[in-house]
Amino acid sequence: MFANLPETGQKRIVIIGAGFGGLTLAQKLCKYDVQVVLVDKNNFHQFQPLFYQVAMAGLEPSSIAFPLRKIFHHQKNIHVRVTVVNSVDTQIKQLQTDIGVINYDYLVLGMGADTNYYGMENIQKHAMPMKSVSEAIYLRNRVLQNFEDALSEPDEVEQEGLMSVVVVGGGPTGVEVSGTLAEMRNIILPKDYSELDFNKMKIYLFQSSNGVLPGMSDQAAEKGADYLEALGVTLRLGERIADFDGKYATTNKGERIRTNNVVWAAGVKSNTIEGINPESYARNGRLLVNEISQVKGYEDIFAIGDQAMMISEEYPQGHPQMAQPAIQQGKLLAQNIYQLIKGEKTTPFEYKDLGSMATVGRNLAVVDLPYWRFQGGFAWLVWMFVHLMGILGLKNKVMVFINWLWNYITYDQSLRLIIKPKLFGKTIEANIYRSKVNK
Repeated sequence: MFANLPETGQKRIVIIGAGFGGLTLAQKLCKYDVQVVLVDKNNFHQFQPLFYQVAMAGLEPSSIAFPLRKIFHHQKNIHVRVTVVNSVDTQIKQLQTDIGVINYDYLVLGMGADTNYYGMENIQKHAMPMKSVSEAIYLRNRVLQNFEDALSEPDEVEQEGLMSVVVVGGGPTGVEVSGTLAEMRNIILPKDYSELDFNKMKIYLFQSSNGVLPGMSDQAAEKGADYLEALGVTLRLGERIADFDGKYATTNKGERIRTNNVVWAAGVKSNTIEGINPESYARNGRLLVNEISQVKGYEDIFAIGDQAMMISEEYPQGHPQMAQPAIQQGKLLAQNIYQLIKGEKTTPFEYKDLGSMATVGRNLAVVDLPYWRFQGGFAWLVWMFVHLMGILGLKNKVMVFINWLWNYITYDQSLRLIIKPKLFGKTIEANIYRSKVNK
């Protein structure tokens, strides 16, 4: 069965993944005389840098998600399909999806990355990742439900386990989650749960290297650590979590920490697709691509963003798995694919590093720009402006700004809702939003 797509006679370019790279590519390709098919398992684009604010009840999910079809209202040569891609047959240029077969002339893989548990099955089973809006909602519900359960728990050790949180991974996500949790513990949660003793709530941040924010400057790492410690986060640098059974997190040194909550932000692994030659993959699971993003061994298949590994003298391990490389690759690839169609010369990709930043808490952030590094309140304002401009849709921008302004004035997010889904009339809280270990 073939998917229901019109045959227009135009070259068909199929893009898998509506992340930063895939969406940028689709928006640019729409301007050319080609047919674009954008395939994603969701019908919306997710603004990943703010997942942690959804998880920490600072923003509603709808504020950082934008419907794909609305983006392309006025574009007639693009077709959005919400489905799962199962495999690709590179010989006959066909994708096997849940809605049928999709033919392509050119295929672009922009499926991003998922959580890397490094083969630790217990951690994969019990820890909480944060690589999608749904996972962020799950984390929010789980943490809030644990506070509700702690109110009824007479055993002090169990109560401490319900309240305490271990965050694994000292990159921007781990730092931002830890800092936000600490601010909630210090300011907001005691007002909601006045019966609980929040001196029992411990927040740990584990990072296997000797400093947080390993991809940023030493100055940013030192300041980030200082900010976290000032907020009351316990930093465990040079250590890692080796196991988690749902009640105890075990370190690589054998120490056991009582907690029901492990937030896993320790690494990512690129998503893969069946049908691509194994020789096209690097050891780290990313697809080897040349200077115009062509996958090794193929002339009609490309990869961008987190999936792609473009090796250069400056980036021998490939570009960082962040939004900016994906966006820049998407912009140039649109032009290069059209040049290939016309038989004209293509342009090699050169990454322009625009800098990196992370926020730790209220008036606390670190910013590394190519020629300027700064921290503190001004860095926090810059962080907010950059992220606000990156959100799709004027309404979403306004809603996020209002939320941030309200939070700043009142010291209260006011979005701490536990929303449980229903399945066939039965609430599935037992196996989705409430861990068995909490019972």
